[in-house]
Amino acid sequence: MPDAFEPMSIGRHTARNRVVMAPMTRSRAYGPGATPTDLMAAYYGQRAGAGLVITEGIQPSVVGQGYPNTPGLHSDEQVAAWRSVTTAVHERGGLIFAQLMHTGRIGHPSLYPQKLEPVGPSAVKAAGTVFTPDGPKEFVTPRALDAAGIAQTVADFASAARNAVAAGFDGVELHGANGYLLHQFLSTNVNRRVDEWGGSVAGRIRFTVEVAEAVVDAIGADRVGLRISPANPYNDIVEDGHRETYLALLDALRPLGLAYLHVAEGPDPDFTGRLRERWSGPVILNPYTPGAYTGPEALDLVRTGAADLVSFGALFLANPDLPDRLRDGGPFNDPDYSTAYGGDHRGYTDYPALAGSATRR
Repeated sequence: MPDAFEPMSIGRHTARNRVVMAPMTRSRAYGPGATPTDLMAAYYGQRAGAGLVITEGIQPSVVGQGYPNTPGLHSDEQVAAWRSVTTAVHERGGLIFAQLMHTGRIGHPSLYPQKLEPVGPSAVKAAGTVFTPDGPKEFVTPRALDAAGIAQTVADFASAARNAVAAGFDGVELHGANGYLLHQFLSTNVNRRVDEWGGSVAGRIRFTVEVAEAVVDAIGADRVGLRISPANPYNDIVEDGHRETYLALLDALRPLGLAYLHVAEGPDPDFTGRLRERWSGPVILNPYTPGAYTGPEALDLVRTGAADLVSFGALFLANPDLPDRLRDGGPFNDPDYSTAYGGDHRGYTDYPALAGSATRR
């Protein structure tokens, strides 16, 4: 029976344990041009004891940004700044992947330094509001990507992946979950296209497959993971027939030999077993815990074989030495959600580590 503290192969790399730091937007990229700061390097370095650190969502292009003060990987300035983050993790023996997140229609023109508008598979406005530098604003109707726009967006992902490697990242995770651009193409309420990128299961999965293929061509399959969240309604997503869609997606991706599949469970956790059976490589699972965060009991998912690795979000936010605490059975710091987005070091790098933990050494 596998143990959560045994090493695990992930593509070309070996994770020191099966405890993964889940991607979490923190909105503290205060450097010029959406660049990470020394504070961000300290934050990720503190959590390098994870088997794999997956960064917050990083936009692959200017128009891919959906929230204030989120970092990018589309300029030389950003590549240079990220090197301090990857160095901080590597100096502590850690492994770090950059999550590439294009938010698509989940954004607002006020976030962009030039006159741009959010894009999506179709001109379908999301319900609700988005946080902007001027406070909450209603989502706007996105510009539907034409064939040239799709080709450019695919190229942006590939370029950002090359930039990630140049910045010292060990790989990238494609964010195909939580209602962002890849997920929007997979959905039935946002993707209303009738061309080759919509209208059927094969059409709706095409964009995600094309992005994965381009990124694999750019940096190699053994440095590329994908995150999905089947049936997750977040950001006004509807996925009729989601099981058929995701099984078809995994079948289409299988020949690529990606490093891992990261499943963020939604309201259909019974489907996770089917996904695991269908996927031949490592599976990272972020279990469905409505109204709560993933706790130490989730390690049983590794012991039972339900997943190869388990990702922790809020618990990793509050416990920089989480693998040590999980191994010792706690105690655990409670996350302070009032400091989750934006701000300074408070609720970011000042959570205490246990005396004698690897984080303190």
